[in-house]
Amino acid sequence: MSRSRILTDSAVLLVVLAGVVLTCLQGCDSRDSAKKTKIGFLVNHPEEAWYINEWKFAQKCADEKGFELIKIGAPTAQKLLSAIDNLGAMGAGGFIVCAPDVHLGPAIVAKAKQNDLKLFSVDDRFIGAGGKPMEDVPYMGISAKEIGRDVGRALWAEFKRRGWKMDQTGACAVTYDSLLTAKERTDGAKESLLAAGFPQQRIYEAPMRTEDVPGSMEAVNALLAKRPEIKKWLIYSENDEGVMGAVRAMEQFGFPPENIIGIGIGGSTCLVEFRKEKLTGFFATILISPRRHGYETAELMYEWITQGKEPPKLTLTQGILVDRDSYEKVMKEQGLLD
Repeated sequence: MSRSRILTDSAVLLVVLAGVVLTCLQGCDSRDSAKKTKIGFLVNHPEEAWYINEWKFAQKCADEKGFELIKIGAPTAQKLLSAIDNLGAMGAGGFIVCAPDVHLGPAIVAKAKQNDLKLFSVDDRFIGAGGKPMEDVPYMGISAKEIGRDVGRALWAEFKRRGWKMDQTGACAVTYDSLLTAKERTDGAKESLLAAGFPQQRIYEAPMRTEDVPGSMEAVNALLAKRPEIKKWLIYSENDEGVMGAVRAMEQFGFPPENIIGIGIGGSTCLVEFRKEKLTGFFATILISPRRHGYETAELMYEWITQGKEPPKLTLTQGILVDRDSYEKVMKEQGLLD
């Protein structure tokens, strides 16, 4: 082989090796850049199944896209505002938040601007001046009024299927009207019941002081003590916990499960009801999707930070009615059960 041929082959080899090295460096730079992208995900009740699942799907997005997800529980205004400052100090590009109080919206927006952080609200929409939603902040929530209507329609259908008598039946509305999305859900259920022909005077409200099972039990205990003439109950609330608490209260008052039709909203907390060997009054729930609220918000925030693509101002998700017979199949399809 001639000396010139050897030199030529060596030059080609060097060019190829340089290309490989450059490609590797570019790949490393890309991965390093992705790792530098930090996104916060702040929730008000990190111990609840809904938020645990939101974080799970957001983490899945982070693993796939290569950014760092910073998960923070912020149950109070002080902890939330402090967490935003910490995100700014950590060099985060933005954060997703479900605030402990929707009226903190203006303060959260101001803190985000102060720390040069992009902001995306999830689950509960911020309320600004005059009690109006802050429509300039990107938001993903459920289609609250329509999901409530679905609950009301399902309650009516099961009431008719069982052939209950109207004069023996009452509707227990476990409400939490201080939160707009909660009020929209229970208002929607009431609308559907009234439209179907259920009498307004047989719908009884049980206002909760807290959005959990104990808060519901306390409210419904007070209602049941005042309405001993009601023999059968329809139950609706803004979440599964509200319905579960009402069912527990009615059990304590001696109501058998066949005299209760409770339909919740959520689909995570109520699994214990569906898995019980004996039937309870918790009949069904509207399953809402933590997959979208976790994965999709994280993905939209990542694209906003890295590509400048701002998320839609309003995204509303739908729900799926599931009961004791169908929940496993549907939840596996939604990635909520293995």
